[in-house]
Amino acid sequence: MKLNLCLRRLCRAESIRNMEFLHVVVFVLLSALVGAQVPHWGPCPEPEVQQAFSLKQFMGRWFEIAKLPAQFEKGRCIETNFTLRTDSSIRVVSSEILKGELKKIEGTGIIEDPKNPAKLGITYSYGECGGVTASGRGQEVIMMSVCSPTVLPYSPYWILSTDYVNQALVYSCTDVLRLFHVDFAWVLGRTRSLPEATIDKAREVFAHNNIDVTRMIPSRQLGCDKTL
Repeated sequence: MKLNLCLRRLCRAESIRNMEFLHVVVFVLLSALVGAQVPHWGPCPEPEVQQAFSLKQFMGRWFEIAKLPAQFEKGRCIETNFTLRTDSSIRVVSSEILKGELKKIEGTGIIEDPKNPAKLGITYSYGECGGVTASGRGQEVIMMSVCSPTVLPYSPYWILSTDYVNQALVYSCTDVLRLFHVDFAWVLGRTRSLPEATIDKAREVFAHNNIDVTRMIPSRQLGCDKTL
């Protein structure tokens, strides 16, 4: 009986060690994957979102004013244009200037929960095209472009606050097994700059919702309207 008790204790201790090791391994792997992001222990927070949100009023052009650093945003002059489609989905076109070139990516947005229209989901598709050469009669050569787009899963895109005409606060978060989470936060404006007081107020709103924005940085929106 004592032997069985010892074995159970050993197994329990081994199980705890394995679980702790798993937590560390997953944390390290996620850190490597997200790059500039900083994982936080625990599940995603549940922030309050914009009440009586009007999707139609939110449509249009928004400029990125401030953000939590994101590995997928390396350029400057970042902006996003939202257009409502006839099927009630949203055409999302984001752009940035990177190494002197204008880069664009298109995606689709949806309202994931009709009871909470401020909780959107957005997915982007990345297409890779390559040239394929085919020879015909004589000297005729035909070049075809073959594309195989990769569609990413929908990511949360929650509108925490907006007045529709000046500024909007957006939050996105993904957790892993509810052990820890990686999040993104943006302050958007209808113009390329906002008063510092507005940005400070935005930080307060994020902090009130248990969102860590101590690493939030200003986005680069200078020289954006010059011809590339």
